[in-house]
Amino acid sequence: MKVSEILQVKGNILFTITPDTSITEAASIMEEKDIGSLVVMEFGTLVGVLTFREVIRALDKQTGSLGPGTVRKFMDDHPLTVTPETEVNEVRRMMLEKHSRYLPVMDAKVLLGVISFYDVARAVLEAQSFENKMLKAYIRDWPVEESEE
Repeated sequence: MKVSEILQVKGNILFTITPDTSITEAASIMEEKDIGSLVVMEFGTLVGVLTFREVIRALDKQTGSLGPGTVRKFMDDHPLTVTPETEVNEVRRMMLEKHSRYLPVMDAKVLLGVISFYDVARAVLEAQSFENKMLKAYIRDWPVEESEE
């Protein structure tokens, strides 16, 4: 299974912000949309990702207040990315090794979407469930041999 298949199932809703957006506004958008990440775009180019992890770090650095800072100050400015052709097992490895819960999907310099750890887990579970059903049907429909008398 490839990332492109996960994006087809997930859909194409994508939320972006600029690096000059206030961290407070970004946190409000994340809460309002019930999302865990925002892609940071500047002049049509991916420049970072802001996740709830960076928001928590901002709270910690600023002693419990988000304050007047901008997203640029707190975003991950070197996020891992994947392509539509990346295999899901490679995505799982990347997410586990780098503790990344969200990965932007890029086709050259074009942002296609973001996949989350949840999206990957759901896709793998659905694929395994399908394989399980197919194997059970195969076993159930196994031809019975006539016994010799």
